[in-house]
Amino acid sequence: MDNSKPTILVTNDDGVFAPGLRKLISIARLYGNVVVVAPDTAMSGMSHAITVKNPLRLRKIAEEDGYVEYSCNGTPVDSVKLGEKVVVRGKPDLVLSGINHGSNASVNVVYSGTMAAAIEACIDGIPSIGFSLLDYSHKADFNAVDKYIKRIIEDVLEHGLPQGVCLNVNIPAIKAHEIQGIKVCRQARGRWVESFDERIDPHERDYYWLTGVFEDGSADEDTDSWALANNFISVVPIHYDLTAHYALDNLKSRNLELKG
Repeated sequence: MDNSKPTILVTNDDGVFAPGLRKLISIARLYGNVVVVAPDTAMSGMSHAITVKNPLRLRKIAEEDGYVEYSCNGTPVDSVKLGEKVVVRGKPDLVLSGINHGSNASVNVVYSGTMAAAIEACIDGIPSIGFSLLDYSHKADFNAVDKYIKRIIEDVLEHGLPQGVCLNVNIPAIKAHEIQGIKVCRQARGRWVESFDERIDPHERDYYWLTGVFEDGSADEDTDSWALANNFISVVPIHYDLTAHYALDNLKSRNLELKG
């Protein structure tokens, strides 16, 4: 590895051979030494899950000057932990997660393994970015993303990010000439309205498939949902402090606190 270049750890939640990861690796290699640690199978919807009941294993897939790639049998968050503590054995300069196949805008960020990996790096004080393309297909077209991903990576490498903040970047699945630009915005208040498709297997046992419809709770012009619907790439700064600071005074005013 060239010590004069930044070390960039790349991971995802769609698995080590996902096309989105391949695209992100190709872009990351333009900017520094690249270490890839990604799940050996799809881990979508794993959120911030970690493996504690089974041993974790790394399998080296490729190595050449300035580049090394591993798969692991864990989650996206496991991948970041292994990448930092076992492979790099120190903090990388940047963590990139994605490119996810499908949206991580609005409330989807809560469920996302892609964004959990970025958040895990953020918790450890490493600048990090999660990228998603609004196309769930394995054959998704990533031809329009290079220019914009490069712009965002370059900005973070040059300026860093505020302490405790990472970026959630979502890209509409449209042609390059249709993209209107990049918009920094807030997370929309959408939610999944869910139900279960109830079935009976050949052994007369009940089983259930989760299904649902996404309800977009806000379409204000400062939200990621609005940006994506209007052909902008959305960039939402997020943090792992889950305290509802605005509610502190309300709870205190209700005499909820007790002194022992």
